[in-house]
Amino acid sequence: MDSGAAPIGIFDSGYGGLTVMRAIADRLPQYDYLYFGDNARTPYGNRSFETVYQFTRECVFHLFDQGCRLVILACNTASAKALRTIQQHDLPLRAPDRRVLGVIRPTTEMIGSISRTGHVGVFATSGTVASMSYIMEVGRFFPHVEVHQQACPLWVPLIENGELDNAGTAWFVEKYCSALLAQDPRIDAVILGCTHYPLLQPLIDGYLPAGTKTIAQGPVVADRLDDYLQRHPDLAQQCSRTGKRTFLTTDDPATFDRHATTFYGESVRSHHFSL
Repeated sequence: MDSGAAPIGIFDSGYGGLTVMRAIADRLPQYDYLYFGDNARTPYGNRSFETVYQFTRECVFHLFDQGCRLVILACNTASAKALRTIQQHDLPLRAPDRRVLGVIRPTTEMIGSISRTGHVGVFATSGTVASMSYIMEVGRFFPHVEVHQQACPLWVPLIENGELDNAGTAWFVEKYCSALLAQDPRIDAVILGCTHYPLLQPLIDGYLPAGTKTIAQGPVVADRLDDYLQRHPDLAQQCSRTGKRTFLTTDDPATFDRHATTFYGESVRSHHFSL
């Protein structure tokens, strides 16, 4: 292995990306991972395209400075508002040997094979919905599929405040599920277009018609990353393999560690980093 091998970087504006990291680490446990949460500036969802791009680019290049040759944007807002510009503009100019991947394309590449009716729903933050990224990406792969989006602005605050099991959370889950189905009752597959939402998946499933499939991004991204590394063995060889997990946050580590346990499924110990 290249002596300069480094961890795979995983970036999110907050905690939700930990659900993706968990799925990736379970699928590919041999690799080292460096998670970077920009918790001091979260949420990204209500910020402009330019601001999300600037913040995301800054964090991606910090991960590059740590040696990462591959970075996963485990954040739908960053994937929607920043990924393409980073791939098409910043990498060719500043880091042509590095790669940055997102979470939207892997999900949209396979949704057409899951839906039987050709009518698909997306739950996402207001920022991701406004970007129209899911509609555009699904349209590229499956032009015949109809996509309906539902913004769920209250789900992330409820999740991050630990309100998973109360009646108020259930009410808002039912509210947004009903609003999505009101757009098109033929929807039979729903993308959870925010990496927080898998924590609500059991509740969501309970308010959707029987047989409706909900797709969490973590396992899908993990599968596609495995395939990507097999197709790019030179890049895979530049990713270190000791099974190490490192967590960085731009906010208070104690606060991060307390919330991170809910998303990652086990306790973590993070370190502070100032941008």
